Amino acid sequence: MRLGIFGGSFDPVHCGHLLLADCCATQAMLDEVWFVPAAHQPLKPAGPVASNEHRVAMLRLACAERDDFCVSTIEIDRGGISYTVDTLQAIAEQRPESELFLLMGADSLADLPRWHRPEAICRVATPLVVHRAEAPAPDFQVLRHLVADERLVAISQHLVEMPPTPISSSQIRRQVASGEPWQEAVPNQVADYITEQQLYTER
Repeated sequence: MRLGIFGGSFDPVHCGHLLLADCCATQAMLDEVWFVPAAHQPLKPAGPVASNEHRVAMLRLACAERDDFCVSTIEIDRGGISYTVDTLQAIAEQRPESELFLLMGADSLADLPRWHRPEAICRVATPLVVHRAEAPAPDFQVLRHLVADERLVAISQHLVEMPPTPISSSQIRRQVASGEPWQEAVPNQVADYITEQQLYTER
């Protein structure tokens, strides 16, 4: 079982998230992708805008039509600061038969050495780095002090290509609050949910 782990705030989940997961599933031949909403990210101390319940509900709506997309609340259930290494180790214990891949963009790769226990992250899971067409190529050399040369070569060979996706959750939140069009940036079910629950309406 090749299992992709995709963490983030997902505040809200949008079409760019789903496209990234689809590109990874297709190009890296993943059997499943788990979307893991964070409780509190160490590098985002302000925390998410929408509640845990709303973010999970939107993710489940977004993933409903894909049998290979799942939502895991492991970080929310654990509470506190969401350290990726803790999540990966817990999943590895639950699913010892699975090979774990950590989905991330080139920007996250650049920050990875600053994460909590990055060498353990690279040991438990293979970083699956996504290169967006409009962005510079990922620099895998940032991992050179974290992994052996052979492991670095293996990680760099898992590069995933992705079309341009100029969408961000923060942009969607601003557009909702200002009354600008935003609905096409998220799946229809998620757009309906945001409207019904009146999320992100405050500036």
